[in-house]
Amino acid sequence: METPKIFESEYRFCLILWEHEPVGSGELVRLCAEQLGWKPTTVYTVIRRLSERGVLKNENAVVTSLVSKDEVQAAEIDELVEKRFEGSLPAFVAAFTRHSRISKKEIDAVQQMIDSYRDRYSAPDGKGGSR
Repeated sequence: METPKIFESEYRFCLILWEHEPVGSGELVRLCAEQLGWKPTTVYTVIRRLSERGVLKNENAVVTSLVSKDEVQAAEIDELVEKRFEGSLPAFVAAFTRHSRISKKEIDAVQQMIDSYRDRYSAPDGKGGSR
């Protein structure tokens, strides 16, 4: 299943939901008023829209997510790489590293991720995973 598109204001709402779920809709209204300055009607509209798109469910006035923060972030990165870098992860990384200061600790962490990915997806038959 493809991760539904979540727009910026919806993402801020989801951050609150992910932190507090499962959460009563009334409590969610209070949290959104406090953290986002939203009116109750706005909160209920966002709940309805995200529910219709399969992002969350609202049963018996209890709201829970159907899509994780990790899934949403991965889908956003995939879309960005596809749209702006013609699907090239190396081009994305090159652009990112040209314009960002990266510490040695961060470089080491990224290298560990790459090594772990390589170990996990390098199959003995040479049919490792690809993008």
